[in-house]
Amino acid sequence: MRKKHEEVWYNCLLIIKDNIPDNSFNTWFKPIIPIKLEQNVLTIEVPSTFFYEFIEERYIDLLKKVLYKELGSEAKLEYSIKIDNSSTSNGSKNPNIILPTGNVTDLSNKPVALISEVKNPFGPYVTPGIKKVHVNPNLNSINSFDNFVVGKCNKLAASAGKAIGAQPGSTAYNPIYIWGDSGMGKTHLAQAIGIEVKNNFKDDKIVLYVPANKFQTQYSDAARKNMRNDFLHFYQMVDVLIIDDVQEFAGKPGTQDSFFHIFNHLHQSGKQLILTADRPPSELNGVSARLISRFKWALTTELVAPDFETRIAIINKKTKNDGIVLDRQIVNYLAENVSGSIRDLEGTIISLMAHSTLNKEEITLDFARKQIDHLDKRPTNDMTIDFIKKIVCDFLGVKVDDMQTKSRKQEIVQARQISMFFAKKYTKASLSTIGAEIGNKDHATVLYAHKTVNNLFDTDKVYKTNIMGIEQRIIALF
Repeated sequence: MRKKHEEVWYNCLLIIKDNIPDNSFNTWFKPIIPIKLEQNVLTIEVPSTFFYEFIEERYIDLLKKVLYKELGSEAKLEYSIKIDNSSTSNGSKNPNIILPTGNVTDLSNKPVALISEVKNPFGPYVTPGIKKVHVNPNLNSINSFDNFVVGKCNKLAASAGKAIGAQPGSTAYNPIYIWGDSGMGKTHLAQAIGIEVKNNFKDDKIVLYVPANKFQTQYSDAARKNMRNDFLHFYQMVDVLIIDDVQEFAGKPGTQDSFFHIFNHLHQSGKQLILTADRPPSELNGVSARLISRFKWALTTELVAPDFETRIAIINKKTKNDGIVLDRQIVNYLAENVSGSIRDLEGTIISLMAHSTLNKEEITLDFARKQIDHLDKRPTNDMTIDFIKKIVCDFLGVKVDDMQTKSRKQEIVQARQISMFFAKKYTKASLSTIGAEIGNKDHATVLYAHKTVNNLFDTDKVYKTNIMGIEQRIIALF
């Protein structure tokens, strides 16, 4: 007897439910409706283009397996998107227009792996409707309040942040605008607020951290694919939105316009906005006046370089977390002689521990002095771009010549970006020269690479360790 589309999809759901978390199942599979089954092509209805692309990206392998089980190796999958046409310009109201995507997913490209049999059957799926979406918040657990040292340099911002973590959107600190020079702890504090919200509200609040350059890329992709409404809709569902480095919106009117509407919607809905930048709102050149006026609504708080006592507390916190005990004299010496940003201080500590481990030497006061003196004499004049490229490629296991190709492989793109970052830091070459010698790129690509490396350094522990390792090789071998 020929199977019906409802039966096929119901049997698929039984197995899918056993293979993914409940919240993922409820979000991404309960809203799907089976439409028809013709010649082993199952058509399913999804709520939006964004929904369809997410399913294709995350769950196509699982769908392939369950459909093979139900329909055999010739199974294919077709999507239809349900469009809400209630706000179209002609005033017509028909919320049930079905537009086929024209995309039929051929599931026969890869062999089918075995999956577990059904264990706990569940009742029929419910009527479609997305109330909450499971969103990866992009938060690094290291950047919690437990690891954030509070001092005179950040006391106001930290106090406001903890209040927001307890009652997001319901305090006087909405929005909050945190600004300061690079390396002062803006990203750490912003993410700490997000982590606090997640700890207090679990899955009841959608928290999302996004660097401004990533937001810009997402907007550009959405505009190119004619998915701007999906883009706006997604961000308007967020309960706590953290945008890092909003100064990067400068000169990007389309991105600014979209963020303006997102900002208004979230603020009017009582949702929390957390913004960071390297300058106060009044100095955001290239950003529209109406967006700057929104930023000025915020509690604006500056993070400055840590004072001596705070530097001591940071050193003690960092070394304790890494299982290292330093003599008080060494701690005081570090605090006295590394007075720049928090990032500089942490980098010095990591460098000290790395040299101690590699050279199998105890960290004494004399050892600390030698290492800090060495770091203070970091070369900036005679280092060449070719030298940096070689060190980076050796560390990452990439061929130097591959960086000059048009390859978009992740490891090659990463090697280019890191090489550009260190070339900008350690040479006097112009941005155009750096770009030309590393991948035949322009100066804008070099600036983007520099920002990307800084962002990942702040948010990715493994990436941070690699950058530190590369920098140590550059300094040691020059």
